[in-house]
Amino acid sequence: MKKIIIGVATIFLFAACKNNSDKKDNLTTEDTTKDQVVNVYTHRHYEPDQDIFKMFEEKTGIKVKVINASADELIQKMQMEGKQSPADVLITVDAGRLSRAKDQGLLQSIESDILENAIPAHLQDVDNQWFGLTKRARIIAYAKDRVTPEDLSTYEDLVADKWKGKILVRSSSNIYNQSLMASIIANNGEDTAKRWAEGIVANMARAPKGSDRDQVKAVVAGEGDLAIVNSYYIGKMLNSPDAEEVKTAKKIGLFFPNQEDRGTHINVSGAGVAKYAPNKANAILFIEYLISEDAQQVFTNANYEYPILDRVEPVQDIKDWGDFKEDTLGLNKLGENNKKAVLIFDEAGWK
Repeated sequence: MKKIIIGVATIFLFAACKNNSDKKDNLTTEDTTKDQVVNVYTHRHYEPDQDIFKMFEEKTGIKVKVINASADELIQKMQMEGKQSPADVLITVDAGRLSRAKDQGLLQSIESDILENAIPAHLQDVDNQWFGLTKRARIIAYAKDRVTPEDLSTYEDLVADKWKGKILVRSSSNIYNQSLMASIIANNGEDTAKRWAEGIVANMARAPKGSDRDQVKAVVAGEGDLAIVNSYYIGKMLNSPDAEEVKTAKKIGLFFPNQEDRGTHINVSGAGVAKYAPNKANAILFIEYLISEDAQQVFTNANYEYPILDRVEPVQDIKDWGDFKEDTLGLNKLGENNKKAVLIFDEAGWK
């Protein structure tokens, strides 16, 4: 009799645990309580993100605990922590780093009709392990007093002799450049990509150094005529509290390359649910909130990024740049071709 009672108790205990687990996996906003958390490992270092996190907390009651570091540091941290990692969500500023985290088994596939239906297919992982949150275009910033839009056309044209000694760009170690190169490999092949890298090196105004903002400042200072930069940096400079940055940005024109063929290279900030997320349901709710209209409006209004949702109006500065055709290459290709991109940079002497 004693064994029977113990056996029945065990069955009820198992059923109760399973019901609690099922409830957690199917958590809705109404189910949340103030003592719940979501642990976010993020490479994004922008103040507006903190406003979005606070909005999420107020809406759901879920506390957002943030660890800030570079994507590589966060990936290494997750590797070292293994199954004991408290990370629920990983956010990076580049699809290539998200692909790297996926390849290293640090993310997991999730089911979310909200994310899958709202985000264009080429801006999310094919296995639902990561999702784009914001877009940024890799554009050509040019000196308006020395270059006209009619002088420009494609990324490939930047290797022409007319641009010798006139191009400014960051180091090959920069992930934005690596992803641009990865897209050129995917679109044009490795041989063409290598010739392009060699051509850019030959046309550089100086050895690569500094940030995207530094390239823009160097153009205005006359060190070169063109810079390859992310679009949102121009928006941030135009709205900077530093009057000199504003003045500098106003002297720059923006050109979106390859409008007659594949379109301008696009990258994303994106997020994925960590492999061993202790708060998986909260993590999914959190990422879903990041593509809500409220959050998307903050991303564009305060950080000058393109919203991931077409129905969200970009901030006025972005509207002023005009519509453009974007490359719809699946961003998984950026991660797949990252190692080849780095090797080509090395072979071409792109420091």
